[in-house]
Amino acid sequence: MSKISKAIGTIQHIDDLNSRDRWMNRVHPLVKFFIVLFYIAFTMATHKYDINRMILLAIVPFVLFVLADLSVKDTLSRLKIVLPLVFFVGALNIFIEKAPFTIGDIQIRSGFISFATLTLKGIYAVIMSYIFIATTSIEKFCKALRIIKVPKIIVTQIMLTYRYIGLLLEESERVTTAYTLRAPGQKGIHFKVWGTLAGQMLLRTFDRAGEIYDSMKLRGYIDE
Repeated sequence: MSKISKAIGTIQHIDDLNSRDRWMNRVHPLVKFFIVLFYIAFTMATHKYDINRMILLAIVPFVLFVLADLSVKDTLSRLKIVLPLVFFVGALNIFIEKAPFTIGDIQIRSGFISFATLTLKGIYAVIMSYIFIATTSIEKFCKALRIIKVPKIIVTQIMLTYRYIGLLLEESERVTTAYTLRAPGQKGIHFKVWGTLAGQMLLRTFDRAGEIYDSMKLRGYIDE
């Protein structure tokens, strides 16, 4: 399976998750949004040596994770995107911060504590964001944004961007599949045809955008 196919499958999987009839899915989007926003802000504001608080903060994502009835495997797959970066940045602290830190009767480098704290912050932020995305559809989220008076043009852009990502990926998959069939045995796309394929994608994008806009107008969309 190509990377594009996997990306399309991921979007479809997220849409399936947030359309389920679960307790967390029925909670108002604004409530979930502010809980996640406040939790992430509070977590990021925690001192880098306050490891005890960071451990206690694990209770919130754990409880929400259980209530949302999400897959552990899917959640861990989201972490692999951010963990390498967090590990790389946090590992530098081990060598930079050499001051002793006492835990009970044990003394270790303070860099290890800040590394653990930074890692937990990254994990918590990703898990909470994933819980929100997996339990809130884009339509409900955009409706909630309008409740708090976010400008209509911004909300429309968010919704259309999300919806068009899937269409763009599908068009990209068609183009790459057609190219692969015409160039069997070749790994990847040769750089000489990048310009041609990009031009085709641009023309397809204009055509599809026009079709989407016409559909919206037929369904009563008012262009303000």
